[in-house]
Amino acid sequence: MSTELQLPRAARIFISFVALLRANGFAVAPEQTTAFLAAIELLGPRNIGDIKQSALATLAPPPERRATFDRLFDLHFRGSDAIARDNEGEDDETVRLQEEGRGDEEPLLSDDANESGLTATRTEALVERRFAQLSTTDALRRLAREAPRRLPLRRGHRRMRTRRGPFADLRRTLRDSVRSDGEILRLGHLKRRQRPRKILLLIDVSGSMKTRTEENMKLAHALAQAAPNVEVFTFGTRLTRVTRALRLKRREQALSAAAHLVSDWDGGTRIGDALQAFLAVPRFGGYARGAAVIVVSDGLERGAPDALRDAVAKLSRRAWRLSWLTPLATGPGFHPQTEALVAIARFVDDLVDGGSSASIVAHVLALGRRRAA
Repeated sequence: MSTELQLPRAARIFISFVALLRANGFAVAPEQTTAFLAAIELLGPRNIGDIKQSALATLAPPPERRATFDRLFDLHFRGSDAIARDNEGEDDETVRLQEEGRGDEEPLLSDDANESGLTATRTEALVERRFAQLSTTDALRRLAREAPRRLPLRRGHRRMRTRRGPFADLRRTLRDSVRSDGEILRLGHLKRRQRPRKILLLIDVSGSMKTRTEENMKLAHALAQAAPNVEVFTFGTRLTRVTRALRLKRREQALSAAAHLVSDWDGGTRIGDALQAFLAVPRFGGYARGAAVIVVSDGLERGAPDALRDAVAKLSRRAWRLSWLTPLATGPGFHPQTEALVAIARFVDDLVDGGSSASIVAHVLALGRRRAA
């Protein structure tokens, strides 16, 4: 009989939590697992707080990964209720773009409304999305494999030694001259270090993009795992930051957490309002400064194009490069036809195909060919 079958039923949930931690990169020794169970037995436990204190004391998560540990604990022991409560307590993580129950709005979407996902709507549909069985495509494997060396870089402020460079390394030169009785035989050089550039990914999760939502979220998770400075937001009728959820190592856990955070899946389309709300929050707007900004949206805006144009113009001035990836751009000779895309065309650096994971990955990796600045 296996060891798992011999365990008491009440202990299995605690053992599975340890397995979840290991799957997300936490080092947990067998002795720590035994101590965790002993601590729970000693405390009772009387409430969920006792279980968490036992886990912190015996499993000893590193301080820099405490936020990930807390998120995994809530997912495992509290489920979606804890995530919903956390989301309510963080007003700056989700920004509502319209009020519910207004008389001049269209009625909420019914179960069969916008089934094809090919039309843009103005209404807000608050739903919970479940992702299907997740598989890794060739495009995602390519992104994970090539991202560390092909994503865009920027010049940092710190300097490093080099054979040739624009700056003189006086300290090294004078130190070497001591060995040659004060003669300078070789002049040392410095250059500025290269650091990963920030990447800001804004994903349209409205009804008109519903056929691409799952693939786009899988790609966002792969990018967040491959690069250190990635921020991810979703927008439809609300603007939601999902970066912390996508930082979880296991894709199933990460997308499950994101699914609970985002409440406007497959709803209305308010792109201009979403970008205006993004820029109105100072912390959010700071993410775009000097970053490679990538907007994945079809651009089927139901609101006035003026708000969208103004928001894209402001975003373009803050960003290092602004790319708009739309499924409507089916070829290299694409010319925008919709009113919204025509209005923003002169403010974006790239208006290219975003209809497949392969095309999005190819564009993201091509950004690194531009010179660091």
